[in-house]
Amino acid sequence: MQKATIGVIGLGVMGRRLAQNMARNGYRVAGFDLDGEKVATFAASGAALAGCETLEAFLAALETPRRILLMAPAGGPVDAILETLTPHLASGDLVIDGGNSHYIATERRAEALAARDVLFVGMGVSGGEYGALWGPSLMPGGQRDAWEQMRPLLEAVAARVDGEPCVAYIGPRGAGHYVKMVHNGIEYADMQLIAESYDLLHRGGGLRNADLAEVFGAWNEGDLESYLVEITAKILARVDEETGQPLVDLILDEAKHKGTGKWTSQDALDLGAPIPTINGAVTMRFISAYKDERVAASRVLPGPEPALAVDKDDLVATVRDALYAAKIAAYAQGFALLRAADQEYGYHLDYGSIAKIWRGGCIIRAGFLDKIRAAFARTPDLTNLLLDPALGNAVAARQGALRQVVQWAAARGIPALAMSAALAYYDGYRAARLPANLTQAQRDYFGAHTYRRVDREGSFHTVWEDLERPSQA
Repeated sequence: MQKATIGVIGLGVMGRRLAQNMARNGYRVAGFDLDGEKVATFAASGAALAGCETLEAFLAALETPRRILLMAPAGGPVDAILETLTPHLASGDLVIDGGNSHYIATERRAEALAARDVLFVGMGVSGGEYGALWGPSLMPGGQRDAWEQMRPLLEAVAARVDGEPCVAYIGPRGAGHYVKMVHNGIEYADMQLIAESYDLLHRGGGLRNADLAEVFGAWNEGDLESYLVEITAKILARVDEETGQPLVDLILDEAKHKGTGKWTSQDALDLGAPIPTINGAVTMRFISAYKDERVAASRVLPGPEPALAVDKDDLVATVRDALYAAKIAAYAQGFALLRAADQEYGYHLDYGSIAKIWRGGCIIRAGFLDKIRAAFARTPDLTNLLLDPALGNAVAARQGALRQVVQWAAARGIPALAMSAALAYYDGYRAARLPANLTQAQRDYFGAHTYRRVDREGSFHTVWEDLERPSQA
């Protein structure tokens, strides 16, 4: 029997679809899963797909050195597979973790397998089931030798934009999964900003779902062109077949999460990197989970009526411009976090290359990623996307709209945490002086933490009160 070029362990939706993608591009793929039904389904999916009922049969079906792609849920399942698989691996074999693993776990696994002379790649995969089958965005990190071995296959299966594959070597160790984590953090922010725009137009402006579908469809033809805006239009247009009502109105307002957004916020806090729009999006998902409490609170906590006395066309145009400005601010935060991580972890990231591979296949793909790529082409060491003339001017020109939207939302009691955070980030980043001088004085007052001065070098401490006399408070 002809040996397989690569094997896939984990034949759920993503694993099976990626394997079908590989087979369609001329690669023979062996598959293994503890679920026999998944193995049978896999084997029946194509002539170039060989289903294996045992791990031993799976390993025997592979060319040597063996290349194995793990498509398992992050955390314990990946460790369990590696614990079983590792004793069977030989020097030169290559293992790829294509799940949403935490980059810290990837660092640990890479070190453990390197001790056995086994190559290990932590690869972010974005695009969902459709992308897995027809072309995802791929973010592989690990040894460069491993990338060179896998490059022809990964370039063949990746999405393509302007003839360029949406895959590139990200960096050593956990770099690939780190970049995928930040991708997902930006995704959280993007989705929340769109949701807040929908809420303001729907509850505040009284636009019906059918009208909103047209609005988002039109937005997708301009600066806001993106996968998430595109599917928002389709979602708002969908009518439930059983009830005849807009399907979106029948969906419970509780957004789930798998942890990658939370990891992004946690790591940003560790690095001291400000990403308030992403943090706001994570927070709003948490708040959405308190459905029963929110319903109870709605009966006792007063607030204004959400209706806005604003011309509908003006409202739509203002929210459009605000959304675009806020999206740029969110991406600026994400790339600034990548820069902080690069400096801390030594990943040697190519930000323009990351923007390039996010243009297709992935969930946050958007037209203006070309502008982000161009920004890094002009200034490879750009510290913040807001400092790029094109992107900075785009936000500056729309800041009035963003301010208006935040005011409308606050006045009418419509929560817009991500929009507000995007504006606060813009204003905070452009502020030559912040009130942190008072904060630092407070810290020195109660904790003798010292402070720096604007008029001389060094650290200083003030004796703010007489320690020999008791406080009158």
